[in-house]
Parts: sequence; C-alpha cells; structure tokens
Amino acid sequence: MNLDIYQVDSFTTQAFKGNPAGVCISQDLLDESLMFSIAEEMAVSETAFLALNTMTLKWFTPEVEVKLCGHGTLATVHVMKEQGLVKTGDSVVFNTLSGELSATVCESSIELDFPSTQLSLNLEANLTLLEHFGLEPHQIVSFREFDSKQLIEVSSEQVLLALSPNFDALKSIKERGVVVTALSSNSKLDFVSRYFAPWVGVNEDPVTGSAHCALTQHWAEKLNKSCFSAYQASRRGGYMSTELLANGRVKLIGSATTVIAGVLKL
Repeated sequence: MNLDIYQVDSFTTQAFKGNPAGVCISQDLLDESLMFSIAEEMAVSETAFLALNTMTLKWFTPEVEVKLCGHGTLATVHVMKEQGLVKTGDSVVFNTLSGELSATVCESSIELDFPSTQLSLNLEANLTLLEHFGLEPHQIVSFREFDSKQLIEVSSEQVLLALSPNFDALKSIKERGVVVTALSSNSKLDFVSRYFAPWVGVNEDPVTGSAHCALTQHWAEKLNKSCFSAYQASRRGGYMSTELLANGRVKLIGSATTVIAGVLKL
C-alpha cells in the first residue's frame, strides 16, 4: 500500500519556522496501530490523519492520540488546498474527538473555528511545578487550569523567554501540558507564550493552536478585548491571530507552508 504523506510548517510562511505537522489523507480511516506507526516514523509533535469518506480528522503524537490539534488542522486544510480538494472561499467541516471543527480557506491564510475551553479562576500555584520551571512565586501573575492543563501568566516577557525547565523533574509529577504566557513587549503583538508537554513526548511545542483557545479567553478577560495578535516564542517561533467569538468559540488564523511531499511505501 502506498500513502501520500506531507510535512507542513504551520503558523508561518517560512520553511523551518512554525510548528511542523505530518499530514496523511486517505479515502478511509486507517487502523489505529498504523496511524501510531506513521506518527512515530514522522517524528514530529503531531501527525494528522484525514479520512475523506467521513471527514474524520485525528491527530497522533508518536506516543498518544490527542483530542485537539490546531497546527495539525491548519496543515491538513493547507494540503487540501494544494491538492485541489478545497479552494479559496470554501469552508470544510471535520468530525473530531472535540466535536465538529470548521475551517475557512482564505487567499493567504486559513481560519479555524475551535471550541472554547473550561478555564478556571485563579488557583493556588503548584510550587513544585514552579520550581521545576525555575519560577519564583513573585513572578506569577495568575495560575489557572484548562482541560487538565495549566496556564501560567508571568510578570514579563523577559521571564518567559528565560525559562529553562527541568524536563526530567517535570516528568516525575502528573501533568498533561503547561502554557506560560506574558504581555508582549512588541507594540504589534498582544501576548506571547510558550507551551511544554514532556508528559506526551513533546518537551516544548513550537506553536500550539489548541492552547491559544485558552490563551484567547484568558487575555480577553484581562484586556477587555476580543481580537489578538500572538507569538509563540519557541526556538522556531510562530505567529497567529485569534478572536473570541460571540458564541464563546475561538477563531485561530494562520498560514502554512509545505516542506516535504512524498509517498509512504507500506
């Protein structure tokens, strides 16, 4: 069996920037064991699998299946556009573990309509977690939870950029993912962030679309606005625009570029 396979850099217009995702589009849904094997072979944070007959979209890391993946969804729509499956102005709806997700194809970007998250009020900070991140309590503005993950706002972009987590120590405690954020020092941006998930095999994710659902809700409350320009300050880095919609859902807007196109010979 031969399968077309792509690697796409999401939330960027430049190769080797943004977040790389594998994309595999087939007529029927592949066996779960095969999807895991392909994800492991691709060796990127997530590989997206789309079955055209049911429009079922799934995302796998090399270790686990995830319920929501922004950059994998963006990459999938980008490949669909390149392959002529959709065109500018089209909208497409996917069936996922997070319910129906829709995407609109624009001239030079893609708009994703994602669900809101259950974002907690400010909680007491987990001091052990802060210690493993090298953070001091006085550097914490707020400590919140969403989807069993943590959202930490720190006092400045400088604190955010200086983070150097102890990943071995972090793996010894039970978490799923941690997003750290701060106001941007760049007048063209609203906020910056970094996302860490060593518990699912991704020490630091380059650009995390799903986390920006919670980030958009957090900063909408803080800044009393609904539209944002955001930057995820990983080594590769990536930009996106976000909007908190009136129905509570979140719009993520970004671009992508294909860097590898090939055939899997199975």
